[in-house]
Amino acid sequence: MDEFIQGFWNFAQHYWWLIFPIMGMAGGIAKGWERSSKRRHERRLETLRMKAQLKTAEIEARALTQQAKRRGPSVVDTTASVAPNDLVARLFSEHDEITARWLDYELDVAKLIAFPAMSDGRQPLTAAFLRAKKTADALRPASADARVSEQQVTEYLQAVGDYAVAFEIAEKDARRLRDSTFTEPERKRLDRAQQLLKVAVDESATQAERNVAYKRVREELDGLILLSDDAVTVLEKQVAREISAPAAPSVSEPAAPEPERIRLPRRDEQS
Repeated sequence: MDEFIQGFWNFAQHYWWLIFPIMGMAGGIAKGWERSSKRRHERRLETLRMKAQLKTAEIEARALTQQAKRRGPSVVDTTASVAPNDLVARLFSEHDEITARWLDYELDVAKLIAFPAMSDGRQPLTAAFLRAKKTADALRPASADARVSEQQVTEYLQAVGDYAVAFEIAEKDARRLRDSTFTEPERKRLDRAQQLLKVAVDESATQAERNVAYKRVREELDGLILLSDDAVTVLEKQVAREISAPAAPSVSEPAAPEPERIRLPRRDEQS
């Protein structure tokens, strides 16, 4: 070992000047990586824009097809504009479908643990989806029968297309990432939370066992995944669900206690 260290210092003494080209090479590699990351990000955004345009055209084509079916086998002028009410109704359906798919993650704690990126606004693709959702919600007319201008319909059509594509991309990325953005100790906590969650909603377990499991789930997720109030409400209803078929409780038998609502600090409150 001493001979190795001595040899290293002898080498460094005679070839100290090599540090400059090595530093230059390292700097070049770092800049190349940065440029490559920027290009990947730009390609991803361009793909997002292209898919949104295709989705928009697909939605409009569906509206035209449905309108043609209602009119019967008569000749249809495909260059004519779509009746606003028909298109808006179709857009409402698309909009609601995407929101329902998002809520399937947002309100299901098991899915949030399995795919945490879907609730993490720090992830670029999730943030892009949330922005697209906000835009689509803001441009949505009050009802399908509301009087809207052609410009309003066009903007809403584009927003729904962007919303659909942004969700699909964010979902695929979340399923790819899973828990890879967490450290090993954090992944173990997520795994424990997933196992405890099964006990918390297990109808064969006693109410006391479910309450304890529920409390531990919240503790394991604290600081890792921020559950929405709606997700907590859904989970608490599952935990407090009757073990057997509902029956009229007798006077001497009190109802099963509901799980204790735990107030855990949010990430922004901790900082």
